[in-house]
Amino acid sequence: MVSAPSGTGKTTLIRELLVRIPGLKFSVSFTTRPIRQGERDGIDYHFVDEAQFDAMVASNELLEWARVHGQRYGTGVRQVEETLAEGSDLLLDVDTQGARSVRSLRPESVFIFIMPPDFRTLEERLLGRGGASPEEVRRRIGNAREEMERYVEYDYVVINDSLPEALGSLEAIVLSRRRRRPRMEAHCRKVMETFRSH
Repeated sequence: MVSAPSGTGKTTLIRELLVRIPGLKFSVSFTTRPIRQGERDGIDYHFVDEAQFDAMVASNELLEWARVHGQRYGTGVRQVEETLAEGSDLLLDVDTQGARSVRSLRPESVFIFIMPPDFRTLEERLLGRGGASPEEVRRRIGNAREEMERYVEYDYVVINDSLPEALGSLEAIVLSRRRRRPRMEAHCRKVMETFRSH
């Protein structure tokens, strides 16, 4: 599970991580925000209207949901359960509110917070994005101040000062979690059988 303030480079890091690590899948969130140019429904997000989102909340189809930057985002329960049942790791991109909800429901999850190197860099990245109004940039900076305070709620922190270094850190976290003894138990038993048969 990855959280970060807007403008930190989270989306770029996630895309690269999914290419580099086999067996890692991405949870496509549901959102009420309008589709942006270049985005594809079902790939970037599942775009739904407010009524559809309300219905999903009412029927407990969302593991978590939150209002962020004036729009609602949520994680579908079905995709989470299906992906975990097949033995794959699932990467969730959630805001800090959503992360709190998931921690209460699935405390075994791994929580990673991505930080910018400093305030000025984040501000420059947000201002450098095309299409955002000055009002929207101010709102995102205000939200970032609040989100940054919550890094203490996460298991790991990655500072995105250099994309290759931040990507290497994320990859190391995922791979090290896969090598924890409980995850390796079935493989270990197979190896141990070869010793017991000789």
